[in-house]
Amino acid sequence: MLLIYIAIAVIAAALGFCVAVVLQRKMASSRAKLIITEAEHEAETLKQAKIMEGREEALKITSEADRQAAQRQSKMQSAEAKMKQRELQLNQQQSENQRSRNELEAERKNLEALQSNLNIRQTELDDLHQQARGLLEHISGLSSDEAREKLIENLKDEAKTAAASYINDIMDDAKMTANKEAKRIVVQSIQRVATETAIENSVTVFHIDSDEIKGRIIGREGRNIRALEAATGIEIIVDDTPEAIVLSGFDPVRREIARLALHQLVADGRIHPARIEEVVAKVKRQIEQEIIETGQRTCIDLGIHGLHPELIRLVGKMKYRSSYGQNLLQHSRETANLCAVMASELGLNPKKARRAGLLHDIGKVPDEEPELPHALLGMKLAEKYKEKPEICNAIGAHHDEIEQTSLLAPIVQVCDAISGARPGARREIVEAYIKRLNDLEQLALSYPGVVKTYAIQAGRELRVIVGAEKIDDAETEKLSGEIARRIQDEMTYPGQVKITVIRETRSVSFAK
Repeated sequence: MLLIYIAIAVIAAALGFCVAVVLQRKMASSRAKLIITEAEHEAETLKQAKIMEGREEALKITSEADRQAAQRQSKMQSAEAKMKQRELQLNQQQSENQRSRNELEAERKNLEALQSNLNIRQTELDDLHQQARGLLEHISGLSSDEAREKLIENLKDEAKTAAASYINDIMDDAKMTANKEAKRIVVQSIQRVATETAIENSVTVFHIDSDEIKGRIIGREGRNIRALEAATGIEIIVDDTPEAIVLSGFDPVRREIARLALHQLVADGRIHPARIEEVVAKVKRQIEQEIIETGQRTCIDLGIHGLHPELIRLVGKMKYRSSYGQNLLQHSRETANLCAVMASELGLNPKKARRAGLLHDIGKVPDEEPELPHALLGMKLAEKYKEKPEICNAIGAHHDEIEQTSLLAPIVQVCDAISGARPGARREIVEAYIKRLNDLEQLALSYPGVVKTYAIQAGRELRVIVGAEKIDDAETEKLSGEIARRIQDEMTYPGQVKITVIRETRSVSFAK
């Protein structure tokens, strides 16, 4: 029974479950239908919305296409209008060109007619010119060729006068403009270098304490003075001059050796031929050492390095040499400094310029005396001791013995002239000075029309007085230029010479 009840319960439960399943399926089916219905409704709504959007987009595209079509239509109409306007302009221009061609053809015909008329008039004028020439020749008594020559001569004189004035103006302008920078450089170079005046000469005065020493210097029968003169090569003058002995000789080194030897002999008191030879030999060695030290000191002062020892010795030897009273070493140092300043102003190497300036006169102090100008001898010495080619050329060309091949050569030449020609640098012999003044005056007197000449300001200016009845105002300018050119070509002078031509007219009357 229990099993039956259990079976019945199981069956009942199964039936309940089946009923529940059936009910759930029905509910799910109804819910599915409802979902499907809602989905169909939403799909229909979405469909309607998309249809509306498609219609709006189609309307937009249609309106945009219409707008673009209208724009293209307007552009085409505008282009068509421009083409019509261009066509009208071309037609108008063509008609104007045709009209211009017609006018040019008419103008050409008129010009041809005028040309023919001009040819006829030219022929008539030539005939009249020939008649007038014949009439003028008959009246003047001169042929046309003679009249032309006379006119040419007159024009030549006028042209010469005008050219002289024009040349003077150009020269003045060139001197003020082209030489302005050169003057500035030269003046700066001179102002920046200290200078001294010339004091050297060919005698040296040896001062003594008393005249008793003169007898001891002369010695018994003059043996001491003869030994001293033989050892030094200097003439020793013992005269009546109180407390002084004169040492005469052209070699400054020998004069210095004699002076120092005398000084040591007098201070020592032992004066005899053997002692004289000993002292002179000792002093010679001292002088040689001093020469080398002077050369080395000079090179150090100027900042010159790598100079050959023999060239250093020659530089030191310049201390005892003078030229026209100007100490050669001082002149070379001054020239070296000027060269360095001028080279730096011109953008060149100042060290090379200073080296060339120091060595430019070493040909004046050789150990031997060959028959060569000092510039060429100095160049050969520099080449011998391996100086650079531009420095050798500057040494050899500073007096124009050879051609200048570098910019150092004119710099050395100019600075040498500045150092030697400045006031106080050299002493001038009176006879040569007077001769130069006379030559200046005689050169100006050789011109016709010159009445008097005066060389003034130590020969730096030449005053030329001409006759007013012989030379006119225009010819005075020409005369001053010709005199200046002759002085440049024929004479040697320091600095520059100013030529002033004076012409004056005087009218004198007397009241009685």
